Amino acid sequence: MAITDVAVYAHLSAADIEALGRELDEIRRDIEDGRGTRDATYIRRTIAAQRGLDVAARLVIMLSRNRIGLSLGTVALAVAKSIENMEIGHNVGHGQWDWMNDPEIHSTTWEWDMAGSSAQWRYAHNYRHHVFTNVLGMDDDIGFGVMRVTRDQPWRPWMLLQPLQNILLAAAFEWGIAIHGLDAERARPITRDEKFAQAKILSGKVARQVAKDYLLFPALSGRRWRRTLTAVLAANALRNVWAYLVIFCGHFPDGAEKFTAEAIEKETAPEWYLRQMLGSANFDAGPVLAFLSGHLSHQIEHHLFPDLPANRYPEIAVRVRALCDKYDLPYTSGPLLHQYLLVMRTVHKLALPDRFLIATSDDAPETASERKFAGSTTIAADGTRHRGLRTALRRRRILRAAERRIDRAPVPQG
Repeated sequence: MAITDVAVYAHLSAADIEALGRELDEIRRDIEDGRGTRDATYIRRTIAAQRGLDVAARLVIMLSRNRIGLSLGTVALAVAKSIENMEIGHNVGHGQWDWMNDPEIHSTTWEWDMAGSSAQWRYAHNYRHHVFTNVLGMDDDIGFGVMRVTRDQPWRPWMLLQPLQNILLAAAFEWGIAIHGLDAERARPITRDEKFAQAKILSGKVARQVAKDYLLFPALSGRRWRRTLTAVLAANALRNVWAYLVIFCGHFPDGAEKFTAEAIEKETAPEWYLRQMLGSANFDAGPVLAFLSGHLSHQIEHHLFPDLPANRYPEIAVRVRALCDKYDLPYTSGPLLHQYLLVMRTVHKLALPDRFLIATSDDAPETASERKFAGSTTIAADGTRHRGLRTALRRRRILRAAERRIDRAPVPQG
């Protein structure tokens, strides 16, 4: 079902993969060597602008006397929270700005504006997810433990409720991430006391977050506390839905492949690069949408270089796309709405038992493996440059279309 031999699936030789790795290493070196004042200024200005927008939004909410002002303040607060969580908190937590040696803007000190603990998230996300991206049984982000997003996950009767679970997860995404981080920590080989300590860390963070958003700011509004409380609840819900949308569109549309544990048993650094390219998906975005998504519209580039400054992803993407063309690899991207609709198709389809599904378990839009290419030639016999995965997928689509036309053709009579 999931991919076991990444090289065979990608239609690349060992020499191809090594060469691809060297070119990606060169991109990393170029960006690392080019980091400097421009990047430091960018993150500091982003933090200052976000904090200014947060304060302004809360003042508008508390002081507005009509619904228009209240709505504008609510949307502005949701935007401020989204920027803090994604362009700042997520990226700082990845260590993208650790090279500045600024004690405030550092992965070990930043605590973001949401229910979950940054420290717990860093283990679940930076290690479990980014090292073992889309590896079944090792990456807990495959469906976050509550969604079936590949046929490699066995169907259970409760999954019939998956479409409803999807809506609830979107609305309460920050709470899902908080529990997800705690579960990852408690799954480690630690003592009972250490597990209790981790639960205490999360409960303390939740208490502080609830007190700030739902007690302090409503209290500062005096008699308008109900309106402020409603606005903050709405802003958090909007932020949650936006974060959910960005994350799901980067991980679960068609083309974001899944892998077995056997696939990484002897994985080299270039093979790790290749798995990241095959296991991630982008969505098309201009500068504003990219900024609001924490530049996670460039999920492929983020998975290749999670600790490089996200403001550099657009320029990195130009070079990564060129490498995909050179090695005949797919560069999975599309409009945000299109990517989300693909995710929704998977979510709703996989809520059903496998017997109701049409495609095979090796050749479905959301679940693929190298076995769907069985019998085809993948490596040129003389070792020269050959066509890769992108061409193989295109040829397979043409073949499937031809087979469907033959199946629909009328049978001659007489």
